[in-house]
Amino acid sequence: MNSDVRLLQISDPHLFASPQGALRGVPTLASLRAVLRHALQRDTYDAVLVTGDIVHDEPGGYRHFRVAMLETGLPVYCVPGNHDVPAALPAAVAGTRVQVGGHVDLGRWRIVLLDSSVPGQAHGRLPSAELERLATALAEADGRHVLIGVHHHPVPHDSRWLDSVGLHNAAELFAVTDRHPSVRAIIWGHVHQVYEMLRKGVRLLGVPSTCAQFLPRSEQFAIDPAPPGYRTLTLRADGSIETEVVRLDAVAMATAAAARAAAGA
Repeated sequence: MNSDVRLLQISDPHLFASPQGALRGVPTLASLRAVLRHALQRDTYDAVLVTGDIVHDEPGGYRHFRVAMLETGLPVYCVPGNHDVPAALPAAVAGTRVQVGGHVDLGRWRIVLLDSSVPGQAHGRLPSAELERLATALAEADGRHVLIGVHHHPVPHDSRWLDSVGLHNAAELFAVTDRHPSVRAIIWGHVHQVYEMLRKGVRLLGVPSTCAQFLPRSEQFAIDPAPPGYRTLTLRADGSIETEVVRLDAVAMATAAAARAAAGA
């Protein structure tokens, strides 16, 4: 119970039914595999957190996600994003170590997974049932520190277009979390960029996508040429967090491409 918990956060792989599907010029399945290979060769983890947009509107992409997650050999905890098909996701990962939503206790930590997706909309909203479930999970955390995972960003990113599709009822989320000092961090996807902030002692963390990136602080939609990335989190038993964002450089991407070619992928 007193050991640290080591997590790998990935987000927004935007997988398609076709394994050759691409988003903004990036082949999404190949890029996801390159990120996972890089992360798993670099370090060891207790679990993987996936913060949404697993597929890009095509439920056929979940079969690629299922295989990729099985290959990690790790338990996987995920939430849907605005491009996901929530009704199809649970069945697609049935019989695996992939959990959709709910919460899980790891060591001295409780991880709470929230569904902020709104059918047919790019923005997010936490329905009352999710907020009530969060309040219960926090009240019953039994002294554990808490990390919350959600897809949509609950704080502005100084980007007019991106902030218009953030979490529209963030104030309701914070009304719950502000009552519980056990909350140590809230992490999200959706933004395809790095974000870090401290709010009332709580770490607020956004992560790059495993495929294409968004240009930070852009008034209009714009692509950032930055490479794919992921976040590592070490959750200490004392409630502190060590975290790092890792980007794949050109060498890592080329090595992954060569490995795929050699394997006939």
